[in-house]
Amino acid sequence: MSIRLWPESERPREKLLSQGAASLTDAELLAIFLRTGIAGKSAVDLAREQLHHFGGLRPLMESNQQTFCMAPGLGPAKYAQLQAVLEMARRHLEASLVRESALESPSMVRQYLSSKLRHQTREVFACLFLDNRHRVIRFEELFFGTLNAAAVYPREVVKLALEANAAAVILSHNHPSGIAEPSQADRQITDRLKEALALVDIRVLDHMVVGDNEVISFAERGWL
Repeated sequence: MSIRLWPESERPREKLLSQGAASLTDAELLAIFLRTGIAGKSAVDLAREQLHHFGGLRPLMESNQQTFCMAPGLGPAKYAQLQAVLEMARRHLEASLVRESALESPSMVRQYLSSKLRHQTREVFACLFLDNRHRVIRFEELFFGTLNAAAVYPREVVKLALEANAAAVILSHNHPSGIAEPSQADRQITDRLKEALALVDIRVLDHMVVGDNEVISFAERGWL
């Protein structure tokens, strides 16, 4: 049955407007994104089918173009639309961090770093460069590795921090394995970077390791 024939309180768009986006299921949110179904299936039916096919909302959103476009009811236009939505979300988080102190918004920092690094298939080491009020100057991906490691050069980090006129940095990298637990090598490179940056009066506020479902903070563990 067409969604237009459903009771108004059960239609995803009307439900979102009256109760808020958080009240919707994954299928209902995806149905709003899809807008229309296909022959014999409403947008909600199609959304449920795709969520089952991909294994959930996140795998669908992080699928590559070829995989995404092969699914019924999707295609290049929807893929482009999805990428635009994801990038807008990342830029919104970044703009919010620019206005606020990173130290006062640890959950926002986690969300932002996760959105930038969680989907990477190889290890990426990055920095958030901060001003003296701990607001973000810029985010930069610096070193790229294999599935197991990235070569990190303290001299390059110091050079870029000085170019950005940063007063502090938050280090970050992802673990493509999905397990965020820091390794001994992670702790060693953090100590080296902390010492190198201290020579030019730049503080390392944290090192966040991004895994599949969590982000581990060195600062919260008392390692800095």
